[in-house]
Amino acid sequence: MGSYEPVIGLEIHVQLKTRTKMFCGCELSFGEEPNTRTCPVCLGHPGTLPVPNAEAVHYALMIALAFECEIAPRSIFHRKNYFYPDLPKGYQISQYDIPLGRNGRLGDVRIHRVHLEEDAAKLVHAGSSGRIHGAESSIVDFNRGGTPLVEIVTEPDIRSAQQAAEFGRLLRATLRSMGVSDVNMEEGSLRIDGNVSIRPVGSDAFGTKTELKNMNSFRFLERGLEAEIARQEAILDAGGEVEQETLHFDPVSGSLTPLRSKEEAHDYRYFPEPDLVPLVPTEEMLERARAAIPELPLARAERFERELGLNADTARQLAFRSELGDYFERAVAADGAPAPAIANWVTNELVARLGDADPNESKVEPQALARLVGLVEARTISASAAKEVLQALVAEGGDPEAIVEQRGLAMADASELEKIVEQAMAEQADAVEKVRAGQEKAIGAIVGAVMRATKGRADGAEVQRMIRERL
Repeated sequence: MGSYEPVIGLEIHVQLKTRTKMFCGCELSFGEEPNTRTCPVCLGHPGTLPVPNAEAVHYALMIALAFECEIAPRSIFHRKNYFYPDLPKGYQISQYDIPLGRNGRLGDVRIHRVHLEEDAAKLVHAGSSGRIHGAESSIVDFNRGGTPLVEIVTEPDIRSAQQAAEFGRLLRATLRSMGVSDVNMEEGSLRIDGNVSIRPVGSDAFGTKTELKNMNSFRFLERGLEAEIARQEAILDAGGEVEQETLHFDPVSGSLTPLRSKEEAHDYRYFPEPDLVPLVPTEEMLERARAAIPELPLARAERFERELGLNADTARQLAFRSELGDYFERAVAADGAPAPAIANWVTNELVARLGDADPNESKVEPQALARLVGLVEARTISASAAKEVLQALVAEGGDPEAIVEQRGLAMADASELEKIVEQAMAEQADAVEKVRAGQEKAIGAIVGAVMRATKGRADGAEVQRMIRERL
């Protein structure tokens, strides 16, 4: 077996969250009746003229600036010519040699270009139920046609399938934080294609690349890239040559199927769009876009580490899910407990109970969670008791101190605990002798007896200390 290094670049299409389409006044939609959001412009009727969507241009500038791109002082739209049923004009309006932004960066990956274009219509491939005159058919829904897109193309800086998925999550979190897109992969508002090649470790040359499509989740993106890397390695190890082509990844079977040979730019016969004037961003447009960019996830994660003492993984988990980060910061502002302790409860116990739901819309007020964590830190209640209180807060909301009092969950006081420890040691005489004989694990039986007697109203570490003191 040879030793190879993957070389991966990503092409990302982002549907912008504007009210109307890229070049006409039709409202955007998802899940509406087919062909109800259309007009002569987006249906490509003769004699119609496109008019650029100013809000889409604004969002595209925000994205390019957030990725630290060089903004073109003058960019133009092109016609990308190809014939397919989902393209009513016979061409797509896109940008080619002068994109809106280029030479940017997000994290460790360089951004090659950021440009605007329109989306194609949606093809629905019908099976036997959709047969026309006995043959299988495809139905075209033009509602999506003309939706504003930003295409983001990375440099081939990614060296593993896992890194590609991690970059995708960072990109999604960044776009979501700016509010420019829903970035929902399942609904198609974020679509990622992977360009993959492999080369011998230590080589600077590029191998023949293939393009992977139909990866509608980050897990499928990682699996698809891993499958294609393995396929290319097997071809080279057998003495064959990788062909440049576009592949479909089936996440159910894990198989890769050729779709077509990979097109080159000249295959699309790009030429400047004669019906649109050049796009020239003014200083006012750039300042408006800069002002609209919030604190981005990477910067927020770094601030959580630097100012609040969080570890890198926890900081990223909170920053990359903006709703979690917002909730966490509201809890920290309540000043009821140290930030790292609150972060631990938010990312572990609270997320375990709420899943993907927004904690800001839950019954657990951030201030209530901060006070609950404060009770644990002050050893007023045990961690196990706090979990019971949190479950009650999730179900009903309320005040953690009141729940503790109602349910009698406060820690046993020193005198009560001493009596319970002595009684447990008397009842677990065999365990006591084993511990004295050097069998450290036997202390668990004594601790367990104390915890049962207190119904969890004791700190395990303090119980162990008291037992050892008596031994």
